[in-house]
Amino acid sequence: MRDPHEVLGVGRGASEAEVKAAFRRLAAQHHPDRNPDDPAAHERFTELNQAYQILGDPQKRAAWERYGEAAFRPGGGGPGGMPFVDMGGFDGIFGDILDAFGIRGGDRGGVRVELELSFEEAAHGCQKTVRYDVIDRCDACQGTGAEPGATVQTCAACSGRGRVRFQQAIFPIAVERVCSRCRGTGQLPSTPCKPCSGSGLRKKSRSAEVDIPAGVESGSSRIIEGAGSRPSGDRAPGNLEIVITVAPHPLFQRAGDDVLCAVPISFVQAAIGGEVEVPTLDGKVKLRVPPSTQPGSVLRIKGKGLPHRVRGGRGDQLVEIAVEVPTELSARARELLAELGAELGEDVQPKQKTFVEKLKSLFG
Repeated sequence: MRDPHEVLGVGRGASEAEVKAAFRRLAAQHHPDRNPDDPAAHERFTELNQAYQILGDPQKRAAWERYGEAAFRPGGGGPGGMPFVDMGGFDGIFGDILDAFGIRGGDRGGVRVELELSFEEAAHGCQKTVRYDVIDRCDACQGTGAEPGATVQTCAACSGRGRVRFQQAIFPIAVERVCSRCRGTGQLPSTPCKPCSGSGLRKKSRSAEVDIPAGVESGSSRIIEGAGSRPSGDRAPGNLEIVITVAPHPLFQRAGDDVLCAVPISFVQAAIGGEVEVPTLDGKVKLRVPPSTQPGSVLRIKGKGLPHRVRGGRGDQLVEIAVEVPTELSARARELLAELGAELGEDVQPKQKTFVEKLKSLFG
């Protein structure tokens, strides 16, 4: 057995975080799935796993530093003169392998993916296909972890129980956990399956059809039971959680079940009124702008918003009026505007009149 510090490329004083980071980097680099044409990849990955089991556990690390390789041989001298038993849980190791592949499944095998929708898709509802990666039974060995034709022996570490019992000084009772040597199966193959490194599990691609209800909000999620990763060979797959994100729209914004948009009009339309064309989720509609409409006024179009999530019907579309001032004027236009300003006078502008009154009250 090589020194685990040398295998992971870390010093003896390396922190737990440094050890984990080194393992994740090397596991992702040397995993057999990523090196299908390299027959030595399986051995390197197995050695990395073994090194991490030792340095990733404070008790095993201390045993190595005190007794070396002898602490991990059957009957080797462990702490207190007792044989050292490999009690590394497969769940912890498997979780690190998941992390190395960018899959954060947790102990229950849950997988979380994000699904981005357009504003229109979220408003009207749709059906989408989600593609994602999971950990599932290896097809090569059907989850047994053994090469075809390999003999299977009873695990000596757990005597075929698949679990080992240990007792720590801080606990007055014995505790059981999954045997790390046989990964809870109670058996060990004479030749581990190369594609899955004997774990019985491999990374696989999946797809799922998802029905998106109309009016779904950004941040909501959908759960598909049993579509996640398999935490171990003898456990059922976890769930798939699909988190919805809604992309921003160049014209529309959501305000509850209402849709807000800003529509520019000329100052002539704002002054004398008229009809303007307004975009909605259902297409363009005509909107009547009443005379003397002020900038920032909000007009309402009934039933052109998003579907209500509890009751029937839809919200409204709120149209915020933005009055545009022309940037280029001809000589004739300037003349006409000057005449208009003289005709209107100073006392007919509601906001200007209010502003002047406030000035007089402050400084008059």
